[in-house]
Amino acid sequence: MKPNKKDNSAEPTKSELEILQVLWQQGPSTVRTVNDVLNEQKREVQYTSTLKLMQIMVEKGWLNRDESQMKHVYSAAVEEDSTKGHLLERFVDTLYNGSASSLMMQLLGNKKTSKKELDAIRELLKKMDK
Repeated sequence: MKPNKKDNSAEPTKSELEILQVLWQQGPSTVRTVNDVLNEQKREVQYTSTLKLMQIMVEKGWLNRDESQMKHVYSAAVEEDSTKGHLLERFVDTLYNGSASSLMMQLLGNKKTSKKELDAIRELLKKMDK
């Protein structure tokens, strides 16, 4: 989860996470593609802002840049599961004193959980018991 270059910060910012999410979903992409997805799914973002942030993310080690073609193609340099796992662990530690059950109880108590979701949770719990 940690970046591999100059910046030793352990976590991406909200905007960096949005870019990582796009690259994890779309795969290697140009800045234009990432910017278009952000504008569709998240909020209006200027192309130059996306470009600058992605350049910074390369410097931090969050992204790789392939400069072999005319249009540079960016890809995530960090794995989705390990990044999300690290962020979730930190979230649970910070807000729930490390108690995953407290988080789950609040999640299930605050949202309407569908029967399908509850069945999937039960199945996961059964697997964990074995």
